[in-house]
Parts: sequence; structure tokens; C-alpha cells
Amino acid sequence: MSEWKPIRVPPFRIKMVEPIRRLPAADRWARMAEAHWNVFYLRSRDVFIDLLTDSGTGAMSDAQWAALVMGDEAYAGSQSFEALRAVVEDLTGMPYVLPVHQGRGAEHVFFKALLRPGQVVPSNTHFDTTRANIRAVGATPVDLPVPEAADPDLEAPFKGDIDVDRLARLLREAAPGQVPIVMLTVTNNALGGQPVSMENIRQTAELAHRYGARLVMDIARFAENCYFIRQREPAFRSVPLRDIARQMFSYADACLMSAKKDGLVPIGGFIATRHADVYEAVAPFLILHEGFLTYGGLAGHELAAMAVGLQEVLDEAYLAHRVGQVATMVDELHRRGIPVVRPAGGHAVYVVADRLMDHVPVEAFPGQALTVALYCAGGVRACEVGSLLMGDDERPPYELVRLAIPRRVYTDEHLAYVVRVLAAIAERPRVWPGFRVVRAPAVLRHFTAHLAPTGPLPSPTDWELPLAEGD
Repeated sequence: MSEWKPIRVPPFRIKMVEPIRRLPAADRWARMAEAHWNVFYLRSRDVFIDLLTDSGTGAMSDAQWAALVMGDEAYAGSQSFEALRAVVEDLTGMPYVLPVHQGRGAEHVFFKALLRPGQVVPSNTHFDTTRANIRAVGATPVDLPVPEAADPDLEAPFKGDIDVDRLARLLREAAPGQVPIVMLTVTNNALGGQPVSMENIRQTAELAHRYGARLVMDIARFAENCYFIRQREPAFRSVPLRDIARQMFSYADACLMSAKKDGLVPIGGFIATRHADVYEAVAPFLILHEGFLTYGGLAGHELAAMAVGLQEVLDEAYLAHRVGQVATMVDELHRRGIPVVRPAGGHAVYVVADRLMDHVPVEAFPGQALTVALYCAGGVRACEVGSLLMGDDERPPYELVRLAIPRRVYTDEHLAYVVRVLAAIAERPRVWPGFRVVRAPAVLRHFTAHLAPTGPLPSPTDWELPLAEGD
């Protein structure tokens, strides 16, 4: 028998479709200008392939849609909450569960309850809303990524780890009570969606507890992190994913979850902890800002769908397909000479924009230049993860554009088209200008900033890329 090339087959069938269209190039230019050159202002109907975020943009399963019908909408003591609490406790080993409307809601009430001005919160790397919510209470976020994370080409397996030597030094030199919590984001979104190893999690917990701090994990993409642990950490090669998850959570004192990622729902999240004092400190703020303890700003049917999604997400076939889609894109872009963060992460492809758009100085936001080019050239919406997003913080090690892949939404053909658009931009990147900020708020400016190009843009007539396959 002749040798067969492996084919990635999605572990699901498509029951419902949504039409999408690609606007003509001249219209894309016009929409981008109307949006002040900020993709967050674009209307979704004007976007062809939307890779702005994987947060809340996935497709729910038939079991989740069925759970919506069965949701209990009681204000207090909802059966849907009881189902969610049972799933979360079984998964994390944490008996205290507080639902929230999404991840930043968890960050808001958790940090408001447990942090004080002048305190410091170290992390492998804080993402934008985490950083902003820590600063909002007067504390200081500190990023301690491992040195390997600074090299986007390095094929190290766990570039999302925290630097335990630097963490130990910070904890040793801190005043008593100055570092109440240590954060780990799994996977590390800000630095290329890279995973965190089980050994690094264990060492971080040991250090935190030695110095009287608690380990808090941002677990928005916990299932993807567990999949990478099994793939890349030899001791876990034959361990079931659910057991890997339970061991990972066993090191944490609390976790914050945006269920819009690995909860497989459009809205929702939770705070979980194994400590009664943490629960009691956070609960009043949850009632004040999110809702009662058993609904947290969510409808009962949303709680029910979340409970189902948290069980579905550890399906090995699903994770293999999802991670495989990202890896295929990374490999193909690398083959074409387009600079990307390697190895592939779990939820997104990260293009190293300051290399691809090396004619744009950092002050003119090369990541934003590429983000605008992606939409204008091909109708693809992505997200800058660089100096524009970071604001006045310390400059990131490199300027990235994140192509976040929604869960169970796009086919390989959709993503092959995105690769083609990037390849076309890479053939003549210097026609695209940089950008300057016209106006922006002091906090999380990238969401609502108005921008303007620093030079002329190319003509739309040169960017009507064919949709048909074939080189």
C-alpha cells in the first residue's frame, strides 16, 4: 500500500452555518478609515475572517445548546449554579466557587478584595486587563518571564514559564506582606500563547508559600496548557488530561477563569479557591459589582452551558485538532519566511511584526501597521500585542500581531486564506506606513484609541487578492 499523507479531520460536524463576505478593497479602506485605523471599531459584518480574539467567539456544541433550554433562572440557589460548582470543584479541587460575567470581572473583584496600594504582584506575564485591574487598586504588576521567552525563534517547549530565580529574589527582598499573591497565566497569552510546565508551576507554588504568598492562576486556557504538558513534559506522556489538570490546580490557592476561552461559551467565568478566608473576602465585592453569589451577573442558562463546556474542553480529539490548526499555520508561515513566535502556542499565531514591518519604528507601532494591512489587504481582523497595547508600561521584548483562532469556527481553508494574505503583505511590506495616536484614554488605550497613518497608504486597486485556491 502506498504511503498516505495524514489528514486532519475535525472531530465534529457542522450543523449550522453563518454567511460571511469579503468587501471589495476600496470598501475595506473606507471602513478602516471610518474606524480611526483601529480594528476594534470595525463592524463584524465588514470583517471576512475575524481573528481579533478567541474570547467568546467559539461555537457551542449541541449539548451546550441543549443546556441553555434547561437553565434554571432562579436569582439565588439556581440548579444551574449547583451544576457549575460541582464541575469546577471536581476539576480544580476547590470547593468555593463564585461565578462572574467574564475574566476581567473576576480580576476586578478579586484584586479589589485582596490587594492594597503599594503591594506587588509578580507573574510570568500579565495580560492587558489583569495589569490594568492590579494598577486600579494601587498595586504594581511585575513581569518575570523566563529568558527563553525573549527569543521568538527559540524552539523551547515551555517559554511561558515564570523565571523562578528572579521570583525568588523578588520575594526574598520584599517587605513582609508586600507580595500577597503570585500570578501564573496558563498559557502565557502576552508572550505568544506559550505553555507553562508542571515543574515550573510546582516550583512557583513552593516559592510563593515559603514567603507567605498565595499562588493564583489565570486559567482561561488551562486545557490547552494541559495538552502541551502531556505533549512536551516527558513525565506526563501517558497521563490523562483530566488528571494533569487536577495536579496543576492542586498547586494553586485560587484561580480566575474567563470561560469565554476554555469554557467554550460566549460569556461567563468564575473565581475558585480552596480557602474560606479568600472566599469571604471576595464575596461582598462580587455581590456589589457582579451579582448574587450564585449567578454572578449571568443568566442561569449561561451557567448551564459553561458547566457543559468545562467538561467538553478536555476532550483529546478536540484539543489535538485545535492545537493542530495553530501549528499548521505557524509551520506554513515559517516556511514562507514570515517571522512567527515558535514553537506554536495553543490558541493563536503570533507574527513578529517588528521584523516583518522593519521599516516602521517601534514608536510608530509596527504591530498596528500589520494589523491595518491585514484588514485592508484581505479583510482579516487581528490584534496588536505590542507597544500600543502595553501603553506606558515597559516596552515588550518584541512587537506582535496575534491571530487568535476561535474554537470550532474556521476550517483549514479559512486559515489557509489568512496565510495567503500575510504572504502577499510580506512580498511588499514597505508600502504600509506606521501609525500615531491621535487620542486615547490613559487605561487600556488600544481598545478605543483613534489613530492616524504616518505616511501614505497603498492603493486599494493593488490589493484585490483572489479568493480561489492555487499558487
